[in-house]
Amino acid sequence: MSMFQVKGAAALSLAALVTGGAGTALAQQHPRLSPSRDVTVVYSVQPEKMPKPVEAIVQFKAEGDKLRIDAPDHAGSTILDRPAQRVTLIMHKQRVYTSFAPKHGLRNPFMLDMSMQYAPDGTGTVAGLACNKWTITSTHGKAVTCVTEDGVILSEEGVDADGLHGKLEAQKVTYGPIPETLFVPPSDYQQITAQMPIPHGAGPQSSAKP
Repeated sequence: MSMFQVKGAAALSLAALVTGGAGTALAQQHPRLSPSRDVTVVYSVQPEKMPKPVEAIVQFKAEGDKLRIDAPDHAGSTILDRPAQRVTLIMHKQRVYTSFAPKHGLRNPFMLDMSMQYAPDGTGTVAGLACNKWTITSTHGKAVTCVTEDGVILSEEGVDADGLHGKLEAQKVTYGPIPETLFVPPSDYQQITAQMPIPHGAGPQSSAKP
């Protein structure tokens, strides 16, 4: 092989490496999809038709495998288990819970996934933390979010993964270990199913549905 052929082959290999790498980077351009460490976030949440925002306390396990949502009065909790694709609803006053697998997959405004398309949209600051803005496009429409480098959603406004309009904004962010026990129902609570009668006073209530 001549020196010209060697140089030519090297140039082609380098070009393939560069263009291949750029294509991979472009294809993977998105925010971190879940927090890299345990974090608790107090959000102000306002669905489109709600006259004023409500508070939600969301606890994320590292890597986003599990999260727990509580209303401020802690009357009810929602636990999302991403690997198991299960939702657990807990009613503390009645000391009961139910668990099920969502028919159309596990979706939530506090979760991002690769079914969405992302485009960078500058930077911002929310709750005293720096974040990167992204425009999200899904089958239901668009939203704008601001996500920290370590994967915490600090704000989001527009259409979520279920096609619901609204906005959320972090009010307080606290990093620190979260016990695994918070992501399972208390052992002394009774599990109920669709065929079982709901205990007295356990009907729908806003505080039990954060």
